[in-house]
Amino acid sequence: MSSPSEQTLLVTGANGYVALHVINEALSRGYNVRGTVRSESSAAKIRPVFASHGSKFSVAVVPDLSNKDLYAPAFADTPAPVTGVINVAAPFTMKVDDPVAQLLDPAVKTALGVLEATRQFGPNVRRVVNTSSFACILDLAKGYRPGYTYTEKDWNPMTFEQAAKADNGTAYCASKALAEKAMWDWIEKEKPSFSLTTIQPPWIFGPHLTPISNLSNLNESSEAIWRLLDATEVPPTDFAGFADVRVVAKAHIEAFERPEAAGERFLCGQHFDYQSAVDALREAMPQLKDRLPVGTPGAGKTQDIYQLDGSKAERILGIKYTPLEVTLKDSFEQLLAAEA
Repeated sequence: MSSPSEQTLLVTGANGYVALHVINEALSRGYNVRGTVRSESSAAKIRPVFASHGSKFSVAVVPDLSNKDLYAPAFADTPAPVTGVINVAAPFTMKVDDPVAQLLDPAVKTALGVLEATRQFGPNVRRVVNTSSFACILDLAKGYRPGYTYTEKDWNPMTFEQAAKADNGTAYCASKALAEKAMWDWIEKEKPSFSLTTIQPPWIFGPHLTPISNLSNLNESSEAIWRLLDATEVPPTDFAGFADVRVVAKAHIEAFERPEAAGERFLCGQHFDYQSAVDALREAMPQLKDRLPVGTPGAGKTQDIYQLDGSKAERILGIKYTPLEVTLKDSFEQLLAAEA
């Protein structure tokens, strides 16, 4: 197998929170990386982030990831052939007016566009790694589902028709599952020369790769934990799982590198609840104790709610999960710096 320096990894949605960490991880291992963004203005913002890597990092503008014909520049063979595609790009917003037009259709079309483009322009690609979500696994209709443990064998069962009539949060979860199912169906039907691996993280927390400049424009997950500050009460659990963004990034690269990861799904996460989060923050950052709701300390650990089994990712991808207090401390140090 070629060394990392003789390969290029293509990372879609390169200006996103997770993608920036994936790019950083790949570059640190010696790969050449090409990131896709939708506009030249986005390209101009991301180039300086990795300027120290010189020609090992490049950007390709792909205005519409659902259109396979626009990917040609992304698969250019300089400085080395593209051997892997890390598809991180996907709509992630709960603020939509039309779930079909803004979530469901784009998610499925983008997922298939990446596969079609890889077949058309990437003859040297041996694997596509897709950022899916715990939303692909979680059955929202079952609620907190006490006593149940979710694994990679589970699927969100919601249909397109059901999702089209659902609230935005439910439609988002369905869009992730429908997109991933469409990818596996395509692989089964088309039998391309490359394999597919999918990563299912729940909430993704941890510091951004670049400084935060605007607290009013945070990504969804950072906003979820930032809202804990000065809150009057501890929020109820929504997704009972999290992973550190740096662990998620490593999982993606390991999923590309390890032969045994081919054709597999990986739930990448561990238990999370907001009570445990405020408990951890109060312990790790005592200066915040007067700004955090108290709730019922310790109650998160005994809450009657489903669990996640992320051990397959540990076993096969070799990742180690970061303790909640470490992830939150690193996150809040950056968020507080932006507040100052």
